[in-house]
Amino acid sequence: MLRNYLMTAWIVFMRRKLFTAINLLCIVLTLVVLMVVAALLETAFFPRGVEGNSDRLLQVLKVEATGPHTRISSPPGFKLIDKYLKPMKSAELVSAVSLPRTVSVYKDGQVHALQMRNTDAEYWKILDFRVLAGRVLGADDVANGRFVAVVNASSARQLFAAGPALGQRISVGGQSFEIVGVVEDAMHVNAFADIWTPVTTSPSSDYRGQYTGDFAALLLAPTAADLPQLRHEVEQIARTVQFDDPKKITKVLLMADSKLDLFARNLNNSRGVDSGAGTLLAIIGVAMLLFMLLPALNLVNLNTGRIMERRSEIGVRKAFGATSAQLVWQLIVENMLLCVAGGAIGLFAARLVLWWLEGSGLVPYLKVDMNLAIFGYGLLLSLLFGVMSGVIPAWNMSRLDPAHALKGNA
Repeated sequence: MLRNYLMTAWIVFMRRKLFTAINLLCIVLTLVVLMVVAALLETAFFPRGVEGNSDRLLQVLKVEATGPHTRISSPPGFKLIDKYLKPMKSAELVSAVSLPRTVSVYKDGQVHALQMRNTDAEYWKILDFRVLAGRVLGADDVANGRFVAVVNASSARQLFAAGPALGQRISVGGQSFEIVGVVEDAMHVNAFADIWTPVTTSPSSDYRGQYTGDFAALLLAPTAADLPQLRHEVEQIARTVQFDDPKKITKVLLMADSKLDLFARNLNNSRGVDSGAGTLLAIIGVAMLLFMLLPALNLVNLNTGRIMERRSEIGVRKAFGATSAQLVWQLIVENMLLCVAGGAIGLFAARLVLWWLEGSGLVPYLKVDMNLAIFGYGLLLSLLFGVMSGVIPAWNMSRLDPAHALKGNA
């Protein structure tokens, strides 16, 4: 029976090629947008590779300090991280890393504007950089303030097109660094930079006494289940933080965020403990459903017109005893077959779009994977399209009176 349904569907599709092409175009365009958005969201919020530990990683990128006549909203300083967050009991590792800043790198008489971070040794244990050559920074480099640097692959090619980067020296802000490692490019929030140097090589030691500044704290929990405990300890620590002038600053709030929380907080400009991530996910879900519903309604109209042309066929089948359920199932199978074909084309087109985004440079160092989960979502959406756009016209046609259908009347 299914084989007959498939053969009938093929004949119907080829009979009206324009209807078929329009249906496929609606499905493909919708799925391409949904698949690209889903892949980008997964890359941003649940990345693999360098930030593969994101399921058990929290970031403290903002400190809120208030007093009778003072309000400070700033990234934390090194002293706050080193004194209060480094000793945390519920964290496996805590890192203090500076936010990326633009520096001028001098090499062979040329000036290159690159992004630089100062890191501690824990940073390289929390993030899983792929080392292409040499090594990453270690505890000895930080403890001894060695003037060594790690660069990413793109910067290595830019600075040393004629040969290997290892062992070469570069001048950054009047300081000379020896390159000891080259790592793969990374665009994620905590990993994005072109050059990394030990925090102890900073031109000034003023950072050691700052409660607010340009640092971020990375907190790695032993397991994903320990994240609530980690957040609770950060809240408790915030109550114990004392600035140099306790009368000026009376309350401190530290926000330990996941990548999703961080995005939601910046989008909503949230200043409280609640980042608004739940609301953001609900909005994204509703928006995607509405986006999918609009072309589905359009497909309902197209399918109704296509099925109306088959009234005589439906009348003959009903006259020979076909039930409404059998007719509905046949028409839904036909529509789902069309949607699966559109889904396959859409998945291929989405991969092409993502390749274009990766190579366009619109997002530096962007790399997006379409894993099996994304592929499954695409097929599920295709099938859902088939049901949504096919069941209504199929049910209406299956209830036609055989005599009226044979005469060509609805």
